Amino acid sequence: MKTLNKKLPLLLILAILLGTNGCKKDYLKSDQLSSYSPETSLINVAAMKAALNSLGANMRQEYFGDAAPILTESIFSDVAVDGTTDKSTSAQDLITRITPDAELNNTDFNKIGWYWLEEYRGVRYANTIITYIDNVKYTSEAERNSILGSAYFYRAYHYYRLVNQFGDVPFPLVDIVAPKDDYYSTKRDVILQKIKEDLLFAQTWVLDNVNKGEVTKGAVSHLLTKVNLALGNFDDAIASASNIINGTQYALMKTRFGSTAADASKNVIWDLHRMDNKALSSNKEALLLVIDRDNLASGFTAFGSQVMRNCVPAWHFANVKTPSGATAITDAVTAEFPLTRWYGRGIGRYRGTPYSTKYIWTDNTDFRHAPGMWMNMTDLVYNNPALKNSSNAADKALYGKPLQEYNSSNVAARFTNGALDTIRHWFGWPHYKVFINSTNLIANDPYWTPPRGTNTDWYVFRIAETYLLRAEAYYWKGDLASAMADINQVRSRANAQLLTNSAAITIGTILDERARELYWEEPRKTELTRIAYIFAKTGKTAYNGKTYNLASFSENNFFYDRIIEKNDFYRNQVPTVMGVNYKIAPYHVLWPIPASAQRFNANGRINQNKGYSGYENNVEALDKY
Repeated sequence: MKTLNKKLPLLLILAILLGTNGCKKDYLKSDQLSSYSPETSLINVAAMKAALNSLGANMRQEYFGDAAPILTESIFSDVAVDGTTDKSTSAQDLITRITPDAELNNTDFNKIGWYWLEEYRGVRYANTIITYIDNVKYTSEAERNSILGSAYFYRAYHYYRLVNQFGDVPFPLVDIVAPKDDYYSTKRDVILQKIKEDLLFAQTWVLDNVNKGEVTKGAVSHLLTKVNLALGNFDDAIASASNIINGTQYALMKTRFGSTAADASKNVIWDLHRMDNKALSSNKEALLLVIDRDNLASGFTAFGSQVMRNCVPAWHFANVKTPSGATAITDAVTAEFPLTRWYGRGIGRYRGTPYSTKYIWTDNTDFRHAPGMWMNMTDLVYNNPALKNSSNAADKALYGKPLQEYNSSNVAARFTNGALDTIRHWFGWPHYKVFINSTNLIANDPYWTPPRGTNTDWYVFRIAETYLLRAEAYYWKGDLASAMADINQVRSRANAQLLTNSAAITIGTILDERARELYWEEPRKTELTRIAYIFAKTGKTAYNGKTYNLASFSENNFFYDRIIEKNDFYRNQVPTVMGVNYKIAPYHVLWPIPASAQRFNANGRINQNKGYSGYENNVEALDKY
């Protein structure tokens, strides 16, 4: 595969062309159209490819920045909650905080509004390319159709996310040439069927031998597999996944590779997630990447990924004390034991649940939970320099030793006022996944001071997930032996114990493996909602003994039952130090349509989801496009 092309046509051209640097109004509002005309700007292949590159840059935003949008996907699920317990405004009591008129696009609240805005922005950019595809003279039909297929992919990607976040949504398929305020919602299955048709076209014409960060045939087949599952076309899902798995272009990385291959203290999972290994031509696992380099002109995210800030516990202000009351830890990067440089300076926005940090790790051979790969608070050490020369012998003896497990009677692990916010300060995390170290000296890298995660490429699709998607398709068909075989491919690579009882395979088995493998990669809420729809459409009995239907989807669904089963915070309505109780409701299976989108749509009707104010004004969704 070709290496990253640092001479990609200027992203700035497209930013001007399609208004990416313009106002941040909702696409589904009557906002002012760009003063730049696509029919006079999209006039050659270079401009079309620049347009596609801008779509890739737009996709990148989901994984990057403080409170990155993917965090919101995670906290509406079984794997995490919002850990910023120093605020009463965070998305913790979701029943109170998640309403159509609430602030739905804010770092400290949630990014539901961001998804609505940016996914429709992506749809609009893709529609512009599709609408003007024949405005250009191509060298061949194949060149034209590969560009068109890539645009179809991006549009399908955004609609796949929208229908599993919001349900029935507006479905524009052409570029807008005048302000519109008459949108209507289109039925979810109609949208899914159309994007399947587009992806079948794309699967024929999009190539694999492209620059890193561009759409690949493998990525198309992977997304097609998800769409096939969502439609209940399980044989088709197996076929589209098998296109990837049975081919020669992609494979699970099972042997050491890249810049860290010689480090005997690590393993192939560590190699797989190193920032400089993701886009290597030798890395056969990546189906689709987003590229983020601080040395790539117009191609980086300000302040970098910040994934360590988001995902590492806020250990640095946990106020750990020694038995004598001395401060136990410091975040100084110059400390003899520089915990900040070793692990990052987190603030605990992503608080993994006991389910995702403890319960699913059932054997001690799994590379993904091995010492040095997975970190627990007891892996940190007492590093306050004052302890080294303390006159208190007990304090001095603690210096450089691991933190002791916190409990109410353990004075060696006591905290200020004898209290500990275990939600924000004391939990485990996948160091191998989130440790993004600077490529420059810390003093010269403003995006890594303090260490919070710098610029890095990131996986959107990997073949590991393809195996788990095919396993899911086999599960829905009742072929549990084949489902187990695919799950074991992923487990084997991670050196985990193999499953041996196919009769015990359930959708829960697959969700557990997804949680182990796809931290900060999968949009967990999207996938749980997709699965909930399948249970409701098929009537298949879930492992909890329940069946579901579409008529009562917002009141009774697998999405909610799974979260209440696995997420201790929501199930027990755990209170934060601010007195906010974690709460979630069945209707959160679908997010609210932002009220602003409805207000600006004066001559149409964008339906509201059941459970939210405004649902009573719904009209029948469109059953065609």
